[in-house]
Amino acid sequence: MKILVANLGSTSLKWRLFDFSNGRESLLHKGGLERVSDYAAAIDCCLDQLKEAGHIRHENDLAAVGFKTIMARGVNGCVRLEEPVLQAMEAFNGIAPAHNPPYITGVRVFSKRMPSVPLVGLFETAFYQWVPEAATRYAVPDAWHELGIRRWGFHGASHKFIAERSAELLGREDAAERARQLYVNGGGTEVRKPDLRVISCHLGGSSSITGIRNGVAVGTSIGLSPQSGLPQNNRVGELDPFALPFLMRSTGLTLDEAERLMCKESGLKALSGGFNDFRDVQDQAAKGNSRARLAMDVYIQQIRHWVGAFLAELNGADALVFTAGIGENRPVMRAAVCAELDQLGIDLDAVANDATQAREATISSPSSRVKVMVIPTNEELVVAREVRRFLQKPSESKSAQTAISESQLCTTNS
Repeated sequence: MKILVANLGSTSLKWRLFDFSNGRESLLHKGGLERVSDYAAAIDCCLDQLKEAGHIRHENDLAAVGFKTIMARGVNGCVRLEEPVLQAMEAFNGIAPAHNPPYITGVRVFSKRMPSVPLVGLFETAFYQWVPEAATRYAVPDAWHELGIRRWGFHGASHKFIAERSAELLGREDAAERARQLYVNGGGTEVRKPDLRVISCHLGGSSSITGIRNGVAVGTSIGLSPQSGLPQNNRVGELDPFALPFLMRSTGLTLDEAERLMCKESGLKALSGGFNDFRDVQDQAAKGNSRARLAMDVYIQQIRHWVGAFLAELNGADALVFTAGIGENRPVMRAAVCAELDQLGIDLDAVANDATQAREATISSPSSRVKVMVIPTNEELVVAREVRRFLQKPSESKSAQTAISESQLCTTNS
């Protein structure tokens, strides 16, 4: 069984091809294109590369194409990306304006280009279906909540990978298996005591912190939209709800212009004076740029804020994990996050931390009660695994409309 995982951006297409034949899983091919203006041509280029490498002879050699879709009204988990689901995604375009439209456009092009190949999406919100209600609710009228105004959580594929891999590395196969089977069993499998408590820090162009108990999320820093939580590269992050109406009344900004500023001109970019890549921010801070230093300080303060929140929620932690581009590659940032947390059981090994980039490693001292780890994430593998499980389900043959009306997701909501 060969599954192609496609990652769609507004001007990019990246892909990985996985093979699950003979009970094994292997990465056969990966590639990508930037500055994409024609998705159909980009898809043809992808397929041509797979054919030239000898991995497929025809597009029908693919069991499915999997997508790391973001969010949709009334739909969660892992589903066929048929037109009713795409329309449900369109209903949330206003919440995820930088993410949903490219996926919707790209999936429709894939559908026309390869109509006989199943297109399956694993929604980023899926990992948070078992978060306690108190951690998902905003204090808003019921009618708002029913429209979808709640904490959804994102980066679900990344945090799910960390839930599985950290448990494996810590010798807790019970918790690892629970995380692997989460979308099948709904988090209902038994885990021996004591609880395995992990705080996963996905830190990149878009960042979030998630608390995980026994392979299941208990909460996350991101709320209603991907614009919330920590400062993102050019998106605002956490913001008091009265800031927007105050700004509009005070300056005469339209709603569309204010939205553009929050989504494209805020976050690290606004704080640093124009630098939205953390590498540039760190470099400028080292050169004495005070605004870049402020951007780093705000970002680190927010990470520590949420790490502290989940230390309280989980009653401590067995592991603090750094992942994604910044988390895996920025020792200075990791050191700042872990500074003066020894009373909470976190003691970094400075030498191990400085020597670790983009590889699995434990970077805490031997005496640290909390294991501090770097684990490179693999979101595409999580998507491929869940698409394979989805294809093997008897219910896979149901239409997308039936899936929505019966809440036939990758799992049952609770």
